[in-house]
Amino acid sequence: MINLAAETGIAELEVQRGDNRVRIRRASFAAPQEIVVAPTAYAAPQPATTPAPAPAAFHPAAVEAPPPGIGAPQGKPSDPGLALVKSPIVGTFYESPSPGSPPFVRVGERVQPGKVLCIIESMKLMNEIEAETSGILESKLVMNGQPVEYGEALFAVRAV
Repeated sequence: MINLAAETGIAELEVQRGDNRVRIRRASFAAPQEIVVAPTAYAAPQPATTPAPAPAAFHPAAVEAPPPGIGAPQGKPSDPGLALVKSPIVGTFYESPSPGSPPFVRVGERVQPGKVLCIIESMKLMNEIEAETSGILESKLVMNGQPVEYGEALFAVRAV
């Protein structure tokens, strides 16, 4: 399994059979190259005299602003004092251990390495995402229950 993880370049691999569970996490890995693509409207080829309107789902006015404290650039932070905590897997982001429970962390809270920040559910497995650096949680970049991609920024932590 270690060779599989090394050959494919994945950051984390977890296998469970019955009561036996194995997790392999690469200590350091290169972040994937991030490509930011602005939403564009797709229109089927039309005669030049009749332009096709953009579908409502892709219209810029249809995009709602996220609640305060959520949302920031997904690339490198512009402030060198900020570190982005990125998702090591694809899944669903949860800010608390169960519905109705308080979140693991709140904006403005001090975090230490090993502190659980959130859970990402992937293939019916709950994966705890822990802080790797100490600092103050500056912002939460995704909403509870939102799907996340590999390498997507989840939190911004200001080193102290």
